Amino acid sequence: MSSTVPPFEIPRRLSLCVQTANAIRKAIDEGAWTEFLPSERRLCEMFQVSRPTIRTALHQLAKDGLLSIQQGRRNRLLKTPGRAAPDRGHLVGLVTHEPFSHMSQVTYQSIGEMRTYLAKHGIVSEVLVCPLHGARAQQQKLEAFVRQNRVLCCLLLSVSYELQHWFATHSIPALVLGSCHPDVQLPSLDVDYRSVCRHAAGIFLGKGHRHLALVVPHSNVAGDLASEQGFQEAVAKHGQGARATIVRHNGTAQAITAKLDAVFQGPQPPTALLIAKPQHVFIVIIYLLKRGLSVPDTVSLIARDYDHLFEVVHPQIAHYSLADNPLAHRSSRLMLQLARRGMLPPQPSLIFPKYVPGATVRRIA
Repeated sequence: MSSTVPPFEIPRRLSLCVQTANAIRKAIDEGAWTEFLPSERRLCEMFQVSRPTIRTALHQLAKDGLLSIQQGRRNRLLKTPGRAAPDRGHLVGLVTHEPFSHMSQVTYQSIGEMRTYLAKHGIVSEVLVCPLHGARAQQQKLEAFVRQNRVLCCLLLSVSYELQHWFATHSIPALVLGSCHPDVQLPSLDVDYRSVCRHAAGIFLGKGHRHLALVVPHSNVAGDLASEQGFQEAVAKHGQGARATIVRHNGTAQAITAKLDAVFQGPQPPTALLIAKPQHVFIVIIYLLKRGLSVPDTVSLIARDYDHLFEVVHPQIAHYSLADNPLAHRSSRLMLQLARRGMLPPQPSLIFPKYVPGATVRRIA
């Protein structure tokens, strides 16, 4: 007696490169990116794989005709039959003063998740970069963008006062992902940086430090201004000879080093530093090491924002972290509501992150 066995498909083990290519392909189909892919380094962070794995996955997608790879240039997405053309009548503008590659990991991932969420609801998003320098040039670029597209609403990512004011006085609905300047009436969503920096200063003061410094970009961004305010409030309230120094810089390693030189060559150098931007933390640490100052034995250090590297270095860097990325969830819901209803209450929504002690803060006599 014989039996016929049906030709079942044999299960296959998918390599990590194939899985990564599939994950990137799915993100593209869902509208996570509209013209260019992020850098290889950013993709490694987003998909938690190595650079060789990302590189192999990208070459596979290029073979499939999904993207174009050219040495020394950004990887450009190509139109394929499976991808519908963007509906210009359902466009959300993402207005920022810096390219996404310069943003913190948390902000970058939040924007990526939000764009995917909007795409699932049939809403296309497009990025408009308006550099901070030149208020009139910013406004002209913004006016041209609005004139050339049917914009439902905009998300403003830490833009200048002038652009916030422009949206507050025009008819384009907008949500500020960051803090609003005091006289700007727009809905906003941000980390409560004033409270975070007040809390960080309190930690330093509680450990016996009396000369504290906040290292922050000289950006005139509302969140950074709120950081300065909270930091100074905590020190002023403490009294007892405590001093707060604000070290403002333009974001370059050269500028940060020069500003720190001026502070540490003074008669009373700080014994505790709060670093606003995660990408500047290691610039500061290298500077201290070159001067023979160790962390935390000589100088204590806290990072205001999160970077995944803070958890894998030793000693672990004290920092503030947003568990489960509530910015992504809340900004996605708010932007969909703004796109559909055309309005949100002009009030702030603030999130206080969790403090992760790390091992870079030391008690002194």
